[in-house]
Amino acid sequence: MRLLSWNVNGLRAILKKGFLDWLKRDQPDVLCLQETKATADQLPIELKSLPGYFSYFSSGDRKGRDGVALFSKTEPLRVDYSLGIDGLDDEHRAIVADYGKFLLFNVYFPNGKASRERLEYKLKFYDLFLDHIARLKAEGRRIVVCGDVNTAHKEIDLARPKSNEKISGFLPEERAWMDRLVQGGFVDTFRCLHAEAGNYSWWDLKSRARERNVGWRIDYFFVDEKLKNAVSSAFILSEVTGSDHCPVGIDLAAES
Repeated sequence: MRLLSWNVNGLRAILKKGFLDWLKRDQPDVLCLQETKATADQLPIELKSLPGYFSYFSSGDRKGRDGVALFSKTEPLRVDYSLGIDGLDDEHRAIVADYGKFLLFNVYFPNGKASRERLEYKLKFYDLFLDHIARLKAEGRRIVVCGDVNTAHKEIDLARPKSNEKISGFLPEERAWMDRLVQGGFVDTFRCLHAEAGNYSWWDLKSRARERNVGWRIDYFFVDEKLKNAVSSAFILSEVTGSDHCPVGIDLAAES
């Protein structure tokens, strides 16, 4: 089962850059998109009715921002368009799909760069989200979390760690949350299988950083430890263009 996640930085924009042709070539079993920046009624019918896929879209109140989408060859048992976490206005940043054998969380985590208030919101979102999936894990649910986490975990996960230590996306408190996520039994699938540096999923467009591979790895697939051995590969499709991010993915054993 091939699962992909991609922050497309505008679904309508990427449609003009060969997105449908790419999707037809790759044919993932599940495709999770973030930062779609569109409501379902703003999208063409050819996207909403892709042959072989069930499609789901969620957008928040901030028009032209945020938004997530899910394309799946298998119809989930249930789909939720919000995390449903008490005490959190999650801005409809998630689609949760129940496949029976596992719960898939497709999440566009907040960016904390705009202001101190947005950073505080991001950290609150992080904490409540981790509490939520930890409870589900304790109940015996197997969990896959993917999306744009908007934080690079370790120094190896960005090209210039020293110059970004005081920038949201690599702050100590953000990285500490990712430590707690891993300590709580959730596995960073890519880093579990790849120890080398130089692997990134986001590059600044204005500085043409992608050409120089001066990037950040902020897009992830996490699975709970019960699913770890079912992950046969984890990868970054850095050759796929059209956004300031590229797709990331895993191959998950069908019997999972």
